[in-house]
Amino acid sequence: MNQHARLDPAPIPFIDVAAQRRRLGSRIDDAIKRVTDHCQFINGPEVFALEKDLAGFCGARHAIGVASGTDALVLVLMAKGIGAGDAVICPSFTYAATPESIALVGATPVFSDVNETTFNIDPAGIEKAVATAKRAGLKPKALMTVDLFGLPADYDAINPVAQRLGLYVIDDAAQSFGADTKGSKIGTLAPVTTTSFFPAKPLGCYGDGGAVFTDDDTLADMIRSLRNHGQGTDRYDNVRVGMTGRLDTIQAAVLIEKLKIFPEEIVARERIARRYNAKLADVVKVPHIANEHSCVWAQYTVRVSGGRRDALATALRAQGIPTAMYYPKPCHAQGAYRDRPVADGGLAVTERLATDVISLPMHAYLDEATQDRIVAAVRGAML
Repeated sequence: MNQHARLDPAPIPFIDVAAQRRRLGSRIDDAIKRVTDHCQFINGPEVFALEKDLAGFCGARHAIGVASGTDALVLVLMAKGIGAGDAVICPSFTYAATPESIALVGATPVFSDVNETTFNIDPAGIEKAVATAKRAGLKPKALMTVDLFGLPADYDAINPVAQRLGLYVIDDAAQSFGADTKGSKIGTLAPVTTTSFFPAKPLGCYGDGGAVFTDDDTLADMIRSLRNHGQGTDRYDNVRVGMTGRLDTIQAAVLIEKLKIFPEEIVARERIARRYNAKLADVVKVPHIANEHSCVWAQYTVRVSGGRRDALATALRAQGIPTAMYYPKPCHAQGAYRDRPVADGGLAVTERLATDVISLPMHAYLDEATQDRIVAAVRGAML
């Protein structure tokens, strides 16, 4: 081999979970060891300690640890008695877990369009989705918002519309825990909020995990029962049909340590996103965040129009830079949900975004040199 031959560039991780692991070091090992020493792997003390920490972090009265973000959504729908014959309005520009949770309880997802700028559900389209549901013979019961890519939906506009239409608002905050609007954090912006602790999330564990947040005492008690087989006052007195939806103690132990550094990581993510915006705004359409919101940047997603997105992904991949597309096929176009209702007027914005969006590497440990390499590659491919 020619010693002067150009070496392939080192690959860049899309989300560098290992960098965070190195920072936490023995703190994670010690936390896991405490669990393996006391052997309370289900509902151990770390679960309740984490719930207290999470509630304190976001300002919710109750934080309830559960087995996954999907379980969190299902448990809320079960607790609200939503099922066959009911409709839940939701965006199609989201991961399948959103409509999946609705379908799993026997209800029907009705897809509504999103805002062109924020990618979140458009408050102006909710009433059209309700009309579609009623025409299909369904009872509109709830609205499941999705805070996409880490940005809270527009709850100042959504909550009054939902109240007028009789819809219970469920905030699917799988990507946005840690963000806020006008100083109020995710977990307090809707009557109930769910999140995911999947490892790639801004606050992720080392497996599956999730949580439900609410100020409603009755709802919180119901979800605690449902996550544990519908248990009443005794483990052999199951007063309702529930499920196995508990958060493992080891995952809670990991999250306790990660939550301690989470505020610093949010600041880092914001700094990195603003730096991307400043360096890329003239070659791609960068995300815009209004001043009243903060974003935890679960993904940094830009838009590339004119059919150039795939070429950009190919060019970056050749330089060891991964990308992702969230989401190239909206839920209403996927086989499992093609027969579910779509709001009057269609989903033009959703379908347009699906052809344009591409996400670049984003995590709290993305150093400037690596980011500059990504930026240079994007600019080189687009200019």
